[in-house]
Amino acid sequence: MSLRVPGFRTLIPTRPKRTHGRFAALTAACTVLALLLGSTPSAAAESGWWVPSARPTPDSQVNVTGEPFRGTDAQGRVRGLVDAHDHIMSNEAFGGRLLCGKAFSEAGIAEALKDCPEHYPDGTLAIFDWIMNGGDGRHDPNGWPTFKDWPAHDSLTHQQNYYAWIERAWRGGQRVLVNDLVTNGVICSVYFFKDRSCDEMTSIRLQARKTYEMQDYVDRMYGGPGKGWFRIVTSSGQARDIIKQGKLAVILGVETSEPFGCKQILDIAQCSTGDIDRGLDELFALGVRSMFLCHKFDNALCGVRFDSGTVGTAVNGGQFLSTGTYWATENCPGPQHDNPIGDSTEAKCNIRGLTSLGEYTLRGMMKRKMMVEIDHMSVKAANRTLDVLESAAYPGVISSHGWMDLGWTERVYRLGGFIAPYMSGAEGFIAEAARTKALRDRYGVGFGFGTDMNGLGGWPGPRGTDAPNPVRYPFRSADGSAVLDRVTTGERTWDLNTDGAAHYGLVPDWVEQIRLLDGGPAVVNDLLLGAESYLRTWSASEQHAPGVNLARNAAAAASSTEWNPFVSYAPGKAVDGDTATRWASGWSDNQWWRIDLGANRVVRNVTLDWESAYGKAYRIEVSPDGNTWQTVWSTTTGDGGIDNVQFTPTSTRYLRVYGVQRGTGWGYSLKEVSVYGG
Repeated sequence: MSLRVPGFRTLIPTRPKRTHGRFAALTAACTVLALLLGSTPSAAAESGWWVPSARPTPDSQVNVTGEPFRGTDAQGRVRGLVDAHDHIMSNEAFGGRLLCGKAFSEAGIAEALKDCPEHYPDGTLAIFDWIMNGGDGRHDPNGWPTFKDWPAHDSLTHQQNYYAWIERAWRGGQRVLVNDLVTNGVICSVYFFKDRSCDEMTSIRLQARKTYEMQDYVDRMYGGPGKGWFRIVTSSGQARDIIKQGKLAVILGVETSEPFGCKQILDIAQCSTGDIDRGLDELFALGVRSMFLCHKFDNALCGVRFDSGTVGTAVNGGQFLSTGTYWATENCPGPQHDNPIGDSTEAKCNIRGLTSLGEYTLRGMMKRKMMVEIDHMSVKAANRTLDVLESAAYPGVISSHGWMDLGWTERVYRLGGFIAPYMSGAEGFIAEAARTKALRDRYGVGFGFGTDMNGLGGWPGPRGTDAPNPVRYPFRSADGSAVLDRVTTGERTWDLNTDGAAHYGLVPDWVEQIRLLDGGPAVVNDLLLGAESYLRTWSASEQHAPGVNLARNAAAAASSTEWNPFVSYAPGKAVDGDTATRWASGWSDNQWWRIDLGANRVVRNVTLDWESAYGKAYRIEVSPDGNTWQTVWSTTTGDGGIDNVQFTPTSTRYLRVYGVQRGTGWGYSLKEVSVYGG
């Protein structure tokens, strides 16, 4: 979810506010007319496994012909587009009345695509929309069959993920969709209209269930369980099988502010490691395979990357309501930075990073082979998260909708992770693709996008029919398998040139717009490699096998140990497997810490997890007998955090960290040292 910052996404033109009259109740005659308007000539004109035998009547048209591409390309790779960030069920979030309309309804499209009760008769009480979008919020609330004012690219409170619109995107070449289950308890609590609890985990459970119900709904159209195109998958292997059948692999993720109740109040965590373990187990059982540790507000797991502009001011107020504290900033230690807060132009960094509970959650996700979303993390939290992932060579890291500092791009690719920018205007998206093209080529990865639809963000506006290279209908899909005409639902026909990306059915049209512009064909080629790249990241996460830590509980010694009558800082605390304990030296340079591996072992990698008292200049030494030492690695530019040191495989029994120059006025302090062989 990405709350829209007015004026921030300059590539999304604003649309004039809608001011129309009262909603008129449909008469019986209008119902008959709706039945006629709901026919689907494009589907009726063809037959095949991809055409449902029992689509509801009336319903939206799909306006696509041609058999969806099945199987793999000539290189054996799955082929297709990936949306790494969508919110199909967010109408069930935020108290159930902030986003109006449903992705499907057993009662049909007229029930699914209707406005919230308080938006009648003229939208005056569409409070969230006018607060976030300006104007007075007035609009024609009528959805089916007229859709006079919604969905629209700049409407933040109306359903964009109707199942038939997603079906059009699938028919247009999309093969992976990540459905992020999303909510925010604070927004729910302060919003005037709601019909359910604001508990975030209750909403997450409901949205997961509704996604499975949507799968069943589509299955029934195609003849029974497993026969529909909308397939929820829980492993990369399942996803590959589904895509080889030509269907859409749907992955469940979670993007919420207080997962497992892990909020903090006045910097005091409101959850425990037991809550985290139970929460992760529950989410995994629901089929969730990716998750954000924090979102919008600092919580007990990590600090967030700030919002900017007026939205940033509002979200900071929500931060206070949630935590009892406003965002706190410090100067950024490196080139990466968090967004300015509110109207400020000065980029500062959140003082809050990845907490000990956050690191526990991160390692719990790695243990369960889940993928970690680092968008919305503060620079400090993202840096520590990447340190931990790098120390374990864990590839499951995702940036799914452009909320990561761009300076982390190569670190993500180097690990084997996947990146998908926000669905911006075609020109801007091409520019972002060009920025990272050399890195993608170097690491052999495809490209994706995050639509963030139903995510309160705003989407590409109309370029106009007089703009260079408009989309011309009908057009062929990016993968070449289908022909797409303008999409019609009820009485409304949408055209990307004049309507912008108003709903999910226009995703293929947006991709076609990219293809038509300078540099666009190469971007589309990389987008068609996106599904394969996403699945490679997922598969590598599933197959990850942590190395055996030769240092765990090894006999340890040190040149000195800081004395404390209440806490032990003994050398063995750095190899006890607990990052809450540590070894600490005396407050001077030329200190050492040593372990005995018990026998000669081949070592090639050492991971040092420094406490805030770190070594700026230090070396790694090895010895066969504990007396004669050989340096295998050294640095004079240490900066704390996690150092993942690699060197030529060497046989040794003893290993020593020798501190030459401290990075602070204290001594040297190591939370954990890991040693790996090869």
